[in-house]
Amino acid sequence: MLCGVFVYGYVFCMVITGEQTVLVTGASGGLGAFITRALAARGVKLALVAYPGVDLDALCQEVRKKGGKAISIIADLRLPAERKSMLEKVRAEFGHIDILVNNAGVEFTAMYHELSEANILEVLGVNLEAPMMLTQAVLPDMLRRRSGHIVNISSLAGKTGPAFQEPYAATKAGLIAFTSSLRGTYRGTGVSASVICPGFVEAGIYSKLKAESGISAPFLLAACQPESVAEAVVRAIENNLPEVIVSRYPFKPLCAMIALFPRFGEFLLRQTGAHEFFSKVADALKKKHASR
Repeated sequence: MLCGVFVYGYVFCMVITGEQTVLVTGASGGLGAFITRALAARGVKLALVAYPGVDLDALCQEVRKKGGKAISIIADLRLPAERKSMLEKVRAEFGHIDILVNNAGVEFTAMYHELSEANILEVLGVNLEAPMMLTQAVLPDMLRRRSGHIVNISSLAGKTGPAFQEPYAATKAGLIAFTSSLRGTYRGTGVSASVICPGFVEAGIYSKLKAESGISAPFLLAACQPESVAEAVVRAIENNLPEVIVSRYPFKPLCAMIALFPRFGEFLLRQTGAHEFFSKVADALKKKHASR
């Protein structure tokens, strides 16, 4: 045993214990709440971060009522000063950070040329810049203790690039590559990273899109349950998994086809109904906003 980490073959795997502190971003935003509950069940100390923080205090109280330790922090992760202040608060309360779960994310479903510059920069800032900068900030202490794990919540959008999702897909693809690089750089140090790639999930962004547009995902892309994603996060940490895809139906064959045979993969992606779904959602949202 080495600081909550054990060696399995040549791979460091982390044992999740009650002595560890986990920082979860986007903690109260749908999927984040389920990840929080799954980690709370392991007895860890939780630093729950969200912006603007709707339902954050209630989630924190829920953890405490079940005997867990948790603090809630409202922070706009696009802003360097707020990221720094947030980390200082976590360290002042719990000491070092053992596990960082980069879950916060935003998206806009629209034709790319119709997005504002502010829309694009917001997606880049929350989905990619914040995870990268938070990771850089927590790594030095993890390396000193030779123990730590980063979990990046990506998406199947980062592997398939669905229509009407350019900024979101680009940032989620970035998280996949970022995680891979981290694993290569820090192999053998006791610090590692995992990326989780869910499809549609009955929580968070998809639930909001469905509620606002009245359109559900096509059959082949049917939404999975948020508990499955939360379980994947725990499993990835404990087994030091590079990547976990979470979807209702097997999706790895399509990802392989896209990588090996791009034109045929593009055809298969169209057959799933992904492009059509986002096209209909974009049109519904545009009409809804125009009527206001």
